Amino acid sequence: MKRVRIGNGCGFWGDNLDAPVRLASAGKLDYLTLEYLAELTMSILAIQKAKDPGAGYATDFIDVLTRLAPIMGHLPRLRVVTNAGGMNPRACAAAAREVLARAGQPEKPIAVVTGDDLMPRLDDLIAAGHAFNHLDTGEPLASVRTRVVSANAYLGARPIADALRLGADIVVTGRVADASLTVGPAAHEFGWGFGETDLDRVAAATVAGHLIECGAQVTGGLWINAADETWLGNAGYPVAEIAEDGTFTVSKPAGTGGAVNFETVAEQLLYEVADPAQYYTPDVVADFTTPTLTETGQDVVTVSGCRANGLTDTYKVSVAYRDGFMAAGTLVIAGPNAVAKARQSAAVLLERFRRSGFTHAASHVEILGAGAVTGGAPKADCDPPEVVLRIAMRDSNRASIERFTKEFAPLVTGGFAGTTGYTVGRPPVREVLAYWPALVAKSAVTPAVSLI
Repeated sequence: MKRVRIGNGCGFWGDNLDAPVRLASAGKLDYLTLEYLAELTMSILAIQKAKDPGAGYATDFIDVLTRLAPIMGHLPRLRVVTNAGGMNPRACAAAAREVLARAGQPEKPIAVVTGDDLMPRLDDLIAAGHAFNHLDTGEPLASVRTRVVSANAYLGARPIADALRLGADIVVTGRVADASLTVGPAAHEFGWGFGETDLDRVAAATVAGHLIECGAQVTGGLWINAADETWLGNAGYPVAEIAEDGTFTVSKPAGTGGAVNFETVAEQLLYEVADPAQYYTPDVVADFTTPTLTETGQDVVTVSGCRANGLTDTYKVSVAYRDGFMAAGTLVIAGPNAVAKARQSAAVLLERFRRSGFTHAASHVEILGAGAVTGGAPKADCDPPEVVLRIAMRDSNRASIERFTKEFAPLVTGGFAGTTGYTVGRPPVREVLAYWPALVAKSAVTPAVSLI
């Protein structure tokens, strides 16, 4: 039975820069996927593009491709699929073309997938009746329209498969669903359609894509039982070997650290999942209650029995809008009664801020080391020798937040004994980009594929 090996060497923008190169060298891959985008990433890229028309894509990809190009020269079958294009896939592809030219491979075809960016059409779409209601509140997007900085539909695997059929060795997309980076190559290799006939197999590839999309998270990263012998310092990145009938294995290159077992795969399967029976993607609604996970070798898990639970007629849309300003600062409080002194220090800081005459929309105090992250642990009678006091504040008025940042340093001499950790200067003021999830009819979005 025909099989295709798809490895993912990047789970987010900021992931291990060496992982794609190591995986391409040792993974015996047909396809290497690189996943760079998150909701916040798109808004940041939108602002970058507004300042510079040549920016707006994940620049790490260009650094990675510079190192990958010699490997691709020796592995002519290897093809790369990435959403590094972000808000500007054409500029990303042009930069990639320059890298390949310098590497002596100017003939390699690069395809660009566009159509996800709805900002140029947003007002027309709203006028046509697409309300982009907030998925949680039901509020129409018109209520924040003047503050919107980006609006991107999550495209699916079909345009990626189309790009590969055109002969592309590298496919650069904007916002596509994470799992679709894997579904596209599988659909192309096996000739799958996206209708009822192949829906279970598309669902299986979606499960495979979901399992490998976060890189080392399925090969031992964040594994509940990871230990020194897991050797996460050299964790291998995942490979999904997919068969034509939709069964597949998850593994990692031999000789690498990390682990692939029932637990690591099961934990990743349930990552970022609301209803396991209905995992919505633009390609299929996958039923995550149906897969069977079987350890079939050292660091090899076989996944079978994947089933679909229908299709949708909508795309998810990720909208970002400006929502004021925020800052967050920290101080270390050491010595006896550190927790109590940290709470008192926070009260002093906020009282001094109120005396300044400024107001704020929201503030948040955390005492790290006293249960702020873990919901109350350690026990209340524990007296840690030091804690980290973190205070954050948000408001629509930038001047209020700037004044807030000036209240940390005075605690160094005017606060409680044991206060330190102030040498990094005042906290920076950052613009808040809020997230607005919505849906839009697929009929309103037209994905496009072009070769450069």
